[in-house]
Parts: sequence; structure tokens; C-alpha cells
Amino acid sequence: MLAEPAPEEKSPLKNPLVYSSAVVLIVLLYVGYIFISRWHENRGLEKAAAEKQAAAQLAQDRTTVADMGGKELAIQSFYGSPGVVKRGETAQLCYGVANAKTVTLEPQSEPVWPSYSRCVDVKPTKTTTYTLTAQDGNGRSVTQTLEIKVK
Repeated sequence: MLAEPAPEEKSPLKNPLVYSSAVVLIVLLYVGYIFISRWHENRGLEKAAAEKQAAAQLAQDRTTVADMGGKELAIQSFYGSPGVVKRGETAQLCYGVANAKTVTLEPQSEPVWPSYSRCVDVKPTKTTTYTLTAQDGNGRSVTQTLEIKVK
């Protein structure tokens, strides 16, 4: 019998599958690195934008609180419209208070409460002086008066 020659052993380095697999693996790692770095950069941008928006909101909130009387008890507005009425006509008393716990309007039959802007109807029969009193939770109070004239 003739002996078959032993097959030649090929070197694994001559196999194109090894090289192409290595190249594909390197490309996949590079693409993965790009995705992760961009994701990380976007998260940083989103975080910076959120911090900037929070700072802007805080500044706007502080301005709003200051515009609405800050932390001090105050009557911001108290006026009548119209200031002169005929007997039997209705006028509106409007008021705005800041940081008040209770509000009273005398003489008045309708209940009133703390508000930044509220109007109540009154029907004076004679010239009447109305007194608005706002009181906070610490017992401090502020008072303002307004006269509605009747012809």
C-alpha cells in the first residue's frame, strides 16, 4: 500500500477568516466607543442645560416672590371702582395682600380671604369708609382705608 502523504498543516495566520474577524472586532469596538462617547457627551450637555434652566427658574421665582410682596405682610392694592356712585348703585372694592393669614373688610357682609387679586361688590347707601385689615400668622397686621362716595 502506498502511504498517503501527510496533509500539510496550514498556519492559522494564513487563514483569511482570522484577519477579517480581527478587523470586524476592531471596527465594532471603535463604533461602540463612538456611541458611548457621544452618549456621555450628550448626557453632559443635558445636565448643563438642566442646571441652566433650574438657575433661570430660581431667578424667576425670586423675582415673582419679590413682586408679590416678598416675605413681609403687605396690602399691595386696595381701591374702589368707581370712587363715586349714586344711591343704590354697586361699586367694586378690589384688594391684593401678600403673606396674610386672614383678611377682613369692614363694613362688609360678604366674606373675604387672602388673595393677590380679588374684588367684591358693595352697595353703599351713604358715603362709606371701608377698612381692609390683613393679619399674618404671627399676629402682625396692616390696615388701609378707602372711601366710596355716594351722591
